[in-house]
Amino acid sequence: MAFQLDKLLRPHISKIKPYSSARDEYSGKVGVFLDANENPYGSLTGEDFNRYPDPYQQDIKDKLAPIKGVKPEQIFLGNGSDEAIDLLMRAFCIPGKDNIILLPPTYGMYEVSASINDIAIKRVNLTEDFQLRVKDILEMEDEHSKILFICSPNNPSGNKMDREAMREIISKFNGLVVVDEAYIDFSDEPSFITELYKYPNLLVMQTFSKAWGLANLRIGMAFASKEIVQILNLIKPPYNISGLTQKKVLASLDKVEEIEKLVKNILIERTYLEEELNRLHFVLHIFPSHANFLLVRMNEARKVYEYLIHDMIIVRDRSKVVLCEDCLRISVGTREENELLIQALENYEPILKNQ
Repeated sequence: MAFQLDKLLRPHISKIKPYSSARDEYSGKVGVFLDANENPYGSLTGEDFNRYPDPYQQDIKDKLAPIKGVKPEQIFLGNGSDEAIDLLMRAFCIPGKDNIILLPPTYGMYEVSASINDIAIKRVNLTEDFQLRVKDILEMEDEHSKILFICSPNNPSGNKMDREAMREIISKFNGLVVVDEAYIDFSDEPSFITELYKYPNLLVMQTFSKAWGLANLRIGMAFASKEIVQILNLIKPPYNISGLTQKKVLASLDKVEEIEKLVKNILIERTYLEEELNRLHFVLHIFPSHANFLLVRMNEARKVYEYLIHDMIIVRDRSKVVLCEDCLRISVGTREENELLIQALENYEPILKNQ
């Protein structure tokens, strides 16, 4: 069945009259602004924070579009990727009736957002090597399945998903397929943004938090058809991204080559970290990573985690996550940070042997 966006959309959404902000009615940057009840004297910070920001972040989209190979109207910017996740559920899923499909282990906010919005969750676990069970996923779909989330590279496992398997799922799933590429900058896999033109039911999420080093600013990207982006813009808060954040992101977009150098450094450190961890006897397996972290299976992972905390080295214990038993997720740090981690683990090895 051909994808029909209007059939997927919750009926009342298309009838919503959007909030019209002062910056919607006049988007110019020069004039005597007496339309938005702002403080005309400025702010005590010494910067021009007294004026509301562009509600649609047009300058960012105009600069980002050629970098990503899309049109500006195909870009939605949100308060982190979490805002896009929440808006998608509110736009397409009827509470108490519809469901989403998740592929554990995966990013936890999909489930949290679904629970907040009273959306049922169907789950199809990944394989032991964290790949897609295509047949099981497609068989899980029913008439109320509205969104399927695929995280690639996956969090917490770090691997990229088989591309042909993803294509088959996207082409056969009747709802919206969200491909979360928060870690794509660390992978040799091309972004699915390059295939948006093939699949009208595809939305790709990325973020400025990882490779771009802007996690504190909370800004996520979503790429989709113009029609899907229009829906997200219709229901988002009017000023969802601050002017300060927009200013910093615009400055970063002028430094693409420098960002690429930082990514290369992280990849070098990822290799170093993997080689050093593999020398430790209590490390059982390091899963292949296309992200800026490693998922590491080891003996008594919880004890190792607590030992590291005592040394003020903080990693993530993923031992209770499905398919991640006795695993720690370790972010790639600087060489100094990575050396401190390895030194601490080398000191822990004889302690483990004597237990």
